[in-house]
Amino acid sequence: MGTGLSASPLRRHGFRWFFVGQTVSLLGSSMAPVALAFAVLDASHHAGDLGVVLAARMLPLLGFLLIGGAVADRLPRRVVLLVSNLGAALTQGAVATLLLSGHYGLGAVAALEFLNGLLSAFTTPALRGLVPELVDTDQLQRANALLGTVRNGSKVFGPGLSGVLVVATGGGVAIALDALSYLLAAVCLARLPSSSGPAPERGARRRLARELREGWDAFRGTPWLWRVTLAFCGVNLVMTGTWQILGPELSAREGSAATWGLLLSVRGAGMLLMSSLLYRFTVRRLLMTGQLVGVLSALPLMALGAGLPVPWLLAAGFLGGLGFTLSSIGWDTTLQEHVPKGLLSRVSAYDDLFSYLAIPVGQLAVGPVAAAFGPQAVTTVAGLASMGFILLPLTSRAVRRLPHALPGEPAPVPAPVPHPERR
Repeated sequence: MGTGLSASPLRRHGFRWFFVGQTVSLLGSSMAPVALAFAVLDASHHAGDLGVVLAARMLPLLGFLLIGGAVADRLPRRVVLLVSNLGAALTQGAVATLLLSGHYGLGAVAALEFLNGLLSAFTTPALRGLVPELVDTDQLQRANALLGTVRNGSKVFGPGLSGVLVVATGGGVAIALDALSYLLAAVCLARLPSSSGPAPERGARRRLARELREGWDAFRGTPWLWRVTLAFCGVNLVMTGTWQILGPELSAREGSAATWGLLLSVRGAGMLLMSSLLYRFTVRRLLMTGQLVGVLSALPLMALGAGLPVPWLLAAGFLGGLGFTLSSIGWDTTLQEHVPKGLLSRVSAYDDLFSYLAIPVGQLAVGPVAAAFGPQAVTTVAGLASMGFILLPLTSRAVRRLPHALPGEPAPVPAPVPHPERR
């Protein structure tokens, strides 16, 4: 790790507006899940409605991610994000209107959340692809660290603020604020340079199937990329559902109902600290270091499984936040440095798809498995398995040796990608 620093990305006019827009949008998005959950439960008095609404949002996100990646590589990403944010402002505004007016209906809310998930499928690949257009290559780590700071800060403060609003005014107001945040983000995106967009390597008339195949060829033809993606898939399979479903129960056993919230806050503090450190310091082997330190993200599960006292549990949560953030920012930066810009959104879409697919599988499986073997045993095994998945890519020389752009050094040259016409 070195202290050599590039110029601040905030000096770039386009990134400044993007950063402000993301700050507003992420805060609104961090408030929405809590508000939506309580609003639907209050309006319907039926937990099944909430499951339908959440599934209605997740299914189109998974189903259209690849198309969203192809669109973000074909069209200017600024335009894709502008349209998707305006659309999200309309859908969330409509949900808020239904709830505030007392006209809740499961079909209407589920349909609106379906549209919101569809828009997210276009937003996610475009976001990762836009950052390299706004800053120089040696500024990518600092740019992602700034965005990570905002993302992690919103996770710490957003849910608490949303809870206060739900108690004081109801969930509809918090969802209305989320809609407003999308609108403000769109205003900021409109200020980005209109020329920002992928290099015009492909004509707009190319068939979608061919563009998706180009993205797949790039993904599977890059060993470090698919190895780490499969590792993330394994981690999401064993960790996400275990953390979300068994975490609250096991943390309450060691303390009280408030222990879970405290654990999340302390973990968030670790995430914020690591984001700040990555803004100030550079890492020569960012991908390798991210995987090594990423092992810390499994410590909270290990502590829950071992039934450690609350102080040790909180310490594990703090360390877990450090490891998770270094791994996450390292991965985003590595993709942006080493994948050609014209393919970045499609490759990111394949990465996200294979990572996200494992989440609902793990969420559905953890309950029956915990009932059969006990929650503490399952949590311990999940923690150990997560560590194994995180370290597995390091068996590859391609992962261990992948360079990172440091200030004052030449930027890494993206690896050549297989071309479908030459097969």
